[in-house]
Amino acid sequence: MDDNALPSQPELSVVIPLYKEEANIVSLLNTLLPVLKTLPKTHELILVDDGSPDNTWELLKEKAATHPTILALRLSRNFGKEAAIRAGLETAAGQAVITMDGDLQHPPRLIPDMVKAWEQEGAEIVEANKTYRGPESLLNKFGAKIFYYILNKLSGYNISNASDFKLLDRKAVDALLAMNETNMFYRGMTTWLGFKKTKIFFETATRQGGVSTWSFLQRLNLSLTAITSFSVLPLYFVTAIGLLFFLFSIGLGLQTLYHKFSGQAVSGFTTVILLLLVIGSLLMFSLGIIGEYIARIYQEAKGRPRYIVTEKIRRPPESKGEK
Repeated sequence: MDDNALPSQPELSVVIPLYKEEANIVSLLNTLLPVLKTLPKTHELILVDDGSPDNTWELLKEKAATHPTILALRLSRNFGKEAAIRAGLETAAGQAVITMDGDLQHPPRLIPDMVKAWEQEGAEIVEANKTYRGPESLLNKFGAKIFYYILNKLSGYNISNASDFKLLDRKAVDALLAMNETNMFYRGMTTWLGFKKTKIFFETATRQGGVSTWSFLQRLNLSLTAITSFSVLPLYFVTAIGLLFFLFSIGLGLQTLYHKFSGQAVSGFTTVILLLLVIGSLLMFSLGIIGEYIARIYQEAKGRPRYIVTEKIRRPPESKGEK
């Protein structure tokens, strides 16, 4: 593809959300752009700065000013990776859209294989699944296994090896964007969509620079979003626990009456305290589950925008001059 030509309707869009990735941008583009040039397709590269406090946006402005295929978006603050992906998808004009991370843990060399599967095999969603998650702490590994196990059992979707490295056909992109949830769980939503899928596999590479910005609380929040978005079984769990304790209370009540009328009643202070503690804990736990769903409903009902774009930069083709 000619570096000075950017079609109004590119055949391929690549969307990359970025947050505090100033250490990786140069190596990312040095690796990714040559791969895209080998493809016999017109393309655009959409880089979304998710409100980074470092020099990520300054670097993106510099690169967008010299590469007409690069479109740089800056969000007004840190809205989160899922919102940044959504911003890129809503901006992308390609007949196929690839999403990937900006730390080079998603290898750009797989892009030609993804495009081939889309073109030649007719796959409408090409998923890049991990065969190796890369170096991570035992806590993160354990937490990920627990999360994917719970999500699978509650929703029936097994995304344990999935990643955000995907190719979506325009039909799949449009279907995804038609979903109006404020709280978006990208991996789950692309699985829920259906469509004809195929998988390719990769080993997660070591980060080229910087450190991961995903904290434990962010992972926990994303996990709660995923579970509440794809299953209401936790609410039925509350009902089931209530029913079990109702049956237990009937049995305990009958036993108490029997001892009372048979003259065998004894002091049960310890038993009463233990029952109060158990029931109180379960009530608080149940209210927490209900509250989580109510909080999600509240966020959806407010109808606030998922993100706000404060700047958009792309160098127009030289032949067309300034816009």
